[in-house]
Amino acid sequence: MSRIEATGPGVFSAMEVAASGLTAERSRMNIIAGNLANARTTKTEDGTPYKRLDPIFVAKPMGGGSSDPVMNAVQKVELSEVRADTSPGQQVYDPGHPDANAQGYVEYPNVNVVSEMVNMMSASRAYEAGVTSIESLKAMARSAIKIGR
Repeated sequence: MSRIEATGPGVFSAMEVAASGLTAERSRMNIIAGNLANARTTKTEDGTPYKRLDPIFVAKPMGGGSSDPVMNAVQKVELSEVRADTSPGQQVYDPGHPDANAQGYVEYPNVNVVSEMVNMMSASRAYEAGVTSIESLKAMARSAIKIGR
C-alpha cells in the first residue's frame, strides 16, 4: 500500500470533487440561460408554450464500490436529469397575438425572470467558490512539493 492510499482522499480527490461542482454549476447556469432566453416563447415545436427547466443533481460516492470507507464517504455532484417545471404559465389578455386562444388569452411560459436571475447569481457565486477552492488546493499542493525539496 502506498503512502497516499494509506492517508485516504488527497489533493486529487479534493480537486475531483471541486471540479464536479464546477461542472454542475456550469450546467445549472446553461439551463437558467435557456430559461431566460425562452421567457417569452409562446409556441415551441410541439405547439405549446416553453416550460421552465429545472436541473436535478445527485451526490455520487467517489469510491466507486471501493472497500475504503473513507473514499466511499467522499461524494461528488452530478447532474442526473433536467425536468420540465409543470406549473402553469401566465395567462395574458392579448387578443391580437397570433397565439391567443378563443377568449383572447395568450399563455406565456412559467418562467419568472427575477427568480431566474437570482438563481443565476447563486450559480455564478457557487462556481466562483469552486474555482477558489481549486486555486487553494493548487497552492497547497505547490507548498507540499516545496517542503519535499
